[in-house]
Amino acid sequence: MAFRKTSGSYRAFFRASSSLGIFLAATILSACSGGSGQETEEQPNTNPGSGGASYSGPAPETEDVQQYKFYIWDNLAADNRCGGCHIENNQSPRFVRGDDINIAYNEGRELINLSQPAESRLVTKVASGHNCWLASASACAEIITNYIEDWAQASGSLKNTIQLTEPVERTVGESKSFPADGGNFSTTVYPLLRNYCASCHSEDAGTAQQPYFASEDINQAYEAAKSRMNLDNPAASRFTVRLGEEFHNCWSDCEDDAVEMTAAIQAFADAIPLTAVDPDWVISKALLMTDGVVASSGGRIENNAIALYEFKTGSGTTAFDTSGVNPAIDLTLTGDYEWLDSWGVQLKGGKAQGATATSRKLYDTLTATGEYTIEAWVAPANVSQEGPARIVSYSGGNDIRNFTLGQVEYSYTFQNRSDSTDADGMPMLATEDAAQRVQATLQHVVATYDPIDGRKLYVNGEYTGDADPAEADLLSTWDDTFALVLGSEVSGDNVWEGSVRLLAIHSRALSPEDILTNYEVGVGQKYLLLFKVEEHTGIPKSYVMFTVQQFDNYGYLFSEPTFISLDENADPTGIAIEGMRIGINGREAEVGQVWAKLSTTIDDSYVPGAGQKLSRLGTIVTLDKGPDYDEFFLTFERLGSATFSRVEPTPTPPAEPADLDPQPRIGLRRFEQIHATLSKATGVSRAHPDVLDTWETIKRQLPVESDIRGFLAAQQMGITQLAVKYCSVLVDSSSLRSSYFPGFDFSAPIGSAFDTAAKRAQIIDPLIEHLLGHEMTWPDGNHSQLAVAPDLTEVETELNNLIDKMENCSGDCGNRTETTVKAVCAAAMGSAMTLIH
Repeated sequence: MAFRKTSGSYRAFFRASSSLGIFLAATILSACSGGSGQETEEQPNTNPGSGGASYSGPAPETEDVQQYKFYIWDNLAADNRCGGCHIENNQSPRFVRGDDINIAYNEGRELINLSQPAESRLVTKVASGHNCWLASASACAEIITNYIEDWAQASGSLKNTIQLTEPVERTVGESKSFPADGGNFSTTVYPLLRNYCASCHSEDAGTAQQPYFASEDINQAYEAAKSRMNLDNPAASRFTVRLGEEFHNCWSDCEDDAVEMTAAIQAFADAIPLTAVDPDWVISKALLMTDGVVASSGGRIENNAIALYEFKTGSGTTAFDTSGVNPAIDLTLTGDYEWLDSWGVQLKGGKAQGATATSRKLYDTLTATGEYTIEAWVAPANVSQEGPARIVSYSGGNDIRNFTLGQVEYSYTFQNRSDSTDADGMPMLATEDAAQRVQATLQHVVATYDPIDGRKLYVNGEYTGDADPAEADLLSTWDDTFALVLGSEVSGDNVWEGSVRLLAIHSRALSPEDILTNYEVGVGQKYLLLFKVEEHTGIPKSYVMFTVQQFDNYGYLFSEPTFISLDENADPTGIAIEGMRIGINGREAEVGQVWAKLSTTIDDSYVPGAGQKLSRLGTIVTLDKGPDYDEFFLTFERLGSATFSRVEPTPTPPAEPADLDPQPRIGLRRFEQIHATLSKATGVSRAHPDVLDTWETIKRQLPVESDIRGFLAAQQMGITQLAVKYCSVLVDSSSLRSSYFPGFDFSAPIGSAFDTAAKRAQIIDPLIEHLLGHEMTWPDGNHSQLAVAPDLTEVETELNNLIDKMENCSGDCGNRTETTVKAVCAAAMGSAMTLIH
């Protein structure tokens, strides 16, 4: 499994673009003086904003030492990082000493694991809270990991395989699960949380901080508190540890407070009965998620990432830019938002915004390269957001920007300011309405721009195929005073709601292959869980393996079930597997059992060392105690020779249906359905600026319910206005109208444009075809007729009568032909054919 592309790192190059030339010059000078290595030369600071660190000492003796300085020393030697302590004549290890880079390398190399950068001592020490220069130790650790990964990538040392190892063997035991209604939480743990933690961890606090486990709403408090209480070992609960070991906001003596909290959690847990495993079940061994093998999210293409947000902090008001490219565009979170335990932030009307000064990094870099990529893993809250709602924007106001990735209902939009657009990046690129690219689920969305191909959009690794309406051009009109913002405009308008799991801004347009690679890598921390089944299969070291990750604050994603033996000489052919289910904390999960009907046999497709996939399906299992405490296992109806005869409970008979009043057989299309219908019927995008302006004006007077008994005359006026605008845009566009009304002569005067039935049919027939969704045929002079539809003869008669009236023109008729087509189009589009269904 490839973890990272082995090519040069632009990110590192940006940080230290001048270092390589200095090193080569130093090497040449050293060679000219006999190669003693004792020549001293003043080296520049290659990390802007790093606190003024500079090197004055012997040149690097080897290429490896040179790379150490380039990737590690230059980035960490500043006084406000590691250079305040770990230098010559000071604290050991002196890995950023300034007198001799070769000695610094010898001490620093012991702290670095190039094959697994995240496990480097340099990373784990900072992650534990050791002298992080930011407010988040995890953010500092992530930045240092990126530095080491850049070095590992350049040297070809990055580990690119996952080694499967036998997990800890756990027997499925009795367990306790959180009751649905909270049980006695309100009288045990909640009083302590509400009395002593509400000043921060409550939505009504002056400085509200997630999670809201001290909320005035006890149900919300209970949901937030679950993952911080260990029912099986209350003393190990996060609440207790924070008080007793981390001294976090104790209300009296920290040790006494921890004891009091433990006692409260114990009292809560004592009232919860144990869940015993059915002794007749055929089960695997058990696992915690942390027993799994880390399936690293490495392998992403990030060589040119100049801003990177992985949202691993999990708390606070800052989303850190961990790209390692200075200046960091750290984003300040405001408004209604929530951190996701699965790495991410959910925006519920809030936003995350960077400073104008640091955001200028985007202007400086991207105008120089002339191209860029916006890459985001997002989960839109719904498919009714408009505006466009701003997902990611680098802008200065509602109608001025450098770029914006947005959403309009089912479409993703991309605005980019260039020499061929206006200051708002219009006309914008939008995915086709009918394709419904936006879904209220986790999606990988990528927008690329370059001066040759212009704008492109990709969703879940696939190019959408939507053509850029603007010419590809330069970025010379960009403004350097704008700010990077997520979730809304900088003004707070055009709010977007949803979750952002990862955001990267690249200084190059990623290739389709790189985009697909990043999509396949996925997002968030993943584990390979190997459930041991050797007891039932008789195959040594045999497991059913899943890829598992915490999907959000409420569930786990299980996918890619695979049968595998870690004994490469084993032959599992013939093993039968049927009726597989996920178990959690001593019981089978109530939802998500997509493999309950699985019936397969291990056959010749089994590959030693890789196993055999059992299913392409995945599922969500509800989170119970949290990722540190939930214990998983598998149950089977058949596994090898072991069987369990499951007796499905008799379903409760449905209640007698209520005898309702008769309902109308026809209804009204709702406002969003009317909008989509008109767009589909005319071929005009809902994102067209003229359409959007009219839509914002009249949408509130369109139907919000389908009940035809609530129809109002004002609703008909609203649909008429919208239909007129759609038809005007259609007819005013020479390309759209020539495709929609093929053969019709729009340049002909009104007197001759409609003087035959065939000419009129060139306008009327396409309108009816697009509205009623069937082909018009003329085998005997009559149109085809749907079983349930307006009478076509009557429709044609009405439209012909309208043309007759429009032909009655005296004096200067001007552009009467186009006006007539617009009128006929609006009459058809604004009729009951659109409103009623």
